[in-house]
Amino acid sequence: MIKTTLKIDGMMCGMCESHVNDELRRRIPVAKKVKSSHRTGECTFITEEKVDENIIKEALSAIGYEVTAISYEPYKKRGIFG
Repeated sequence: MIKTTLKIDGMMCGMCESHVNDELRRRIPVAKKVKSSHRTGECTFITEEKVDENIIKEALSAIGYEVTAISYEPYKKRGIFG
């Protein structure tokens, strides 16, 4: 599994976070645990495979946000004692 972290310019409030989360879930249906923070200007989500960066950038630019950076890292599911 892959954890994708996006740096997003333009998020100002909780409603912006909701818009970003909803758009990513709509455009990338395989995305799990989509979380955004306007305070840090970041969004993270989990997928089985890397997602095409162009899909991400197009999705968020269509609703008025700019993706300034995308990073990937392996995601390991934590157990109950983990």
